[in-house]
Amino acid sequence: MKILESQVLEALRKVKYPGKDQDIISLNLVSDIQIEGNKLAFSLTFERSNDPVISSVRKACVKSIHKYLGKDIEIEGNIHIKAKEVITADRILPGVKNIIAVASGKGGVGKSTVAVNLAVATARLGHKVGLIDADIFGPSIPKMLNAENQRPSVIAEDGKDLIIPVESYGVKLLSIGFFVDPEDAVVWRGPMATSALKQFISQTQWGELDYLFVDLPPGTSDIHLTMVQEVPVTGAVIVTTPQQVALADALKGINMFRGDKINVPVIGLVENMAWFTPEELPDNKYHIFGKDGGKELAAKLQVPLLGQIPIVQGICEGGDQGKPIVLDAGSPVAAVFDKLANNVIREIARRNTEMPPTKIVEIKKV
Repeated sequence: MKILESQVLEALRKVKYPGKDQDIISLNLVSDIQIEGNKLAFSLTFERSNDPVISSVRKACVKSIHKYLGKDIEIEGNIHIKAKEVITADRILPGVKNIIAVASGKGGVGKSTVAVNLAVATARLGHKVGLIDADIFGPSIPKMLNAENQRPSVIAEDGKDLIIPVESYGVKLLSIGFFVDPEDAVVWRGPMATSALKQFISQTQWGELDYLFVDLPPGTSDIHLTMVQEVPVTGAVIVTTPQQVALADALKGINMFRGDKINVPVIGLVENMAWFTPEELPDNKYHIFGKDGGKELAAKLQVPLLGQIPIVQGICEGGDQGKPIVLDAGSPVAAVFDKLANNVIREIARRNTEMPPTKIVEIKKV
């Protein structure tokens, strides 16, 4: 049976906008209806890109289409979200297409290692990549990317000074580690740390980038809030280990990004230290921190599991030597990080198709 546009409109008239006594057709939220056989697609336009009712309205649309037009209608994943007014990353950082936060609920889960190898792997796929080390109090990225002895330059442009990022392995880098002695502790109050992050974002000449990764400090802090208030973050990647303590904190991190006040999409979860594999016995797996904890959490929260990274000696050695393991073509772990990069790119593309661009967060009281 051929689906008619009039039938689609009639089915969607049954969907009420939460809190209003009007349906989504009367409110002119529906547009771009496309019908190909049993496949149906359309767009929903909201006032704000972070409208908290987006998810419930989308689900109600799917339910109504299946109820009135049939269960065989292919609609899930085909409802595209738009916003009337959106501040995009391109307006804040001209030329930067996607801003990706790499976060963890607690320290010691290998977040920076994942961020570094993910950034380098993405660059090796032919994309233009930047990486901000926003872990102000524990900067490790300069060492991990063999850039400890480099220093960013500064140029004057349009009456203000702009920082020129350091480049290593095809990735543009910026870290507080470039501005302090590696042996000195960064003892700053919160406002000083957030001010440094603001400079890394708005006073840096990043140029054209497909992906700008931001390696955040562990937990939830002023740094996280400053980032989402400064730039529209495309999505967040959460790093955890299979250990229950780490998973509990990872859940808090995911809930922070998903909360109504932040509302940044979670692209997926990375389970680091998923198992131990001796390099001389590459087929052996020893689940030191538990088995599939990250995989199970991802399934529970309905977020993609982007990858499971094993523990191998080469990852640690690569970080210490300033040569990320993803550069070692002979290492099985390099292939794991390449797959992780491809998965992140895929999920970012899906997020950009199905959801509107993120808006800068306005936090009045947290």
